[in-house]
Order: sequence, then C-alpha cells, then structure tokens
Amino acid sequence: MNIGSFLLDGEPCYGVFSGETVIPASSDFIKVFRTLRDVLDADAVAALRQDTDHDRHVPLTEIRFLPPIPNPRKIICVGMNYRKPYPVDGVAPPDPDNIILFGKEREAMLAHGEALEIPAGDAAKSFDYEGEIAVIIGRTARHVAVTDAMDHVLGYSAFNDGSVRDWQKHSVYAGKNFAGSGAWGPWITTADSLPMPEELELTVTLNGDVMQHAFGREMIFSIAEQIAYASHMFTLRPGDVIATGSPDGTGGSRRPKRFLMPGDNVTISIGPDCTLISSVQSAS
Repeated sequence: MNIGSFLLDGEPCYGVFSGETVIPASSDFIKVFRTLRDVLDADAVAALRQDTDHDRHVPLTEIRFLPPIPNPRKIICVGMNYRKPYPVDGVAPPDPDNIILFGKEREAMLAHGEALEIPAGDAAKSFDYEGEIAVIIGRTARHVAVTDAMDHVLGYSAFNDGSVRDWQKHSVYAGKNFAGSGAWGPWITTADSLPMPEELELTVTLNGDVMQHAFGREMIFSIAEQIAYASHMFTLRPGDVIATGSPDGTGGSRRPKRFLMPGDNVTISIGPDCTLISSVQSAS
C-alpha cells in the first residue's frame, strides 16, 4: 500500500495511492485524524485502508504532493553507510566503528515534483544529490534490540539528502541543511508491499543517466541496526524518518565533479513503484 500527503483543491489531505490516482481519506476520517502522522500515532493505518473515499479516485495531475509526513518529529540521516571512496580520493576508508548520525531540518526537505533550490552565491558551486532509502517508523521505539527493530517499521520511501559539499567542510549540519536542498516521497510504501530491506533496490538518475545504484544488503549497518542504535539515543516516534545512507556515484565523487545545475532532473527510485522526481532551479 502506498500512503502519503498532498494538497487537494488547496486543502491538506492524505490517502492511498493507486496507479495514476489517489483515493483520499474520507472527510469523517480526517476530522478524527487531521494528518497522516496522527493516523500513525493512533496505529490506524489499517483503518485508513478501509476508510478512504472509495468512490473518489483523484488523478495525480489534480493534486500537489506534500512530503509524505509533512510534520515529522525527526529526520535522522546516516553517514558513510556504504563502502566507497571518502573523502573522494580513490581509496575506500575502513568501515566506521559506529553508526554516524546527523539531523535534517524540515525546511531542507521538499516534496515529489518540487524544484530543488540551488543555493545562492559560492554555495551553488558544490550542490550535490545523494539518493537514499528512507525508512519510516510506524511504532514507538525506545531501547529496542536489533532482533525486534523491524517490528517498528511502517515502510519505505525515496530520499534525496541534498548536500552543499564545500559547506560540509564548515560542519555537517551546515552542508546538509540548506533550505529546499533535498526531497523525499512521493509516498510511503508499506513494508508488507515490498521485499525484505536487504533486497530493496536504489537507483538514482541525473537527466536520464544512472548515477547511483545499490541494494539494501550493501549497507555497512543494516536498517535494523540503525533503528536499534538510534532508539538508544532517543525515542523514535511514528512518522520519524531515517535516511539510511548513500552509495557511491554522487556528483562530488566523479572525475570531473558533476554538481547540480539549473535545468537538471533527478530521479530516485526504491524499486519499481516509488520514484521521487525533482527538477533543479536557481534560488530566487
């Protein structure tokens, strides 16, 4: 099942996506659960499946996508989770001893179909894409064991951890949090509709050319390990997002480097049915 959020006739809504249409949640359901995060907090995803407005199949051309969870409490990102040259000098470093985490602000993240914003000034010279598999938490997780971690997963989505490489030299936070630099979506595909996370296939294209390609099994730290680790730091809540790391092939890893420019188009796919599409434009 694909679930997510959108604007319909200018009003925020959510529902179940099917092919080229979306079935909105019923008005009565939305009166009880105002946002999709509220649905997750109430463990009411199964009810959403039954309580959509089944007589109303809205073409995707009539909606404006929002991030699947417009108001996540946390967006957590994992660094250096694939074996690749880093820094980009042709030599892969040893695997990290521990999971590397950093945070992403909501303002940095756009929805499917929105244009990524190239930063103004010198920061524009190193604006990069990073395709990732995002895992979305469905049940509260605190101090969970690796063996139990996947019980807390709602599903998965495509994620672009947009990065300004030169500003990462200032701090990871600075380089990762330019407004409108990243995106995720178009929806969340629930775990019961996908293969095991090890078999999830990530593909990133730039203007139609494949730039990144990997499977979940290539991660250094598994999704279960990431959830367990993060849950020992703080409580993971329904709707929290964990971006699980990006494989080799980003613009900064290429010779010559290929950073994003106005007019570019980036697609990030998680399997055949979840593709995030972003154009690129200069800051206004």
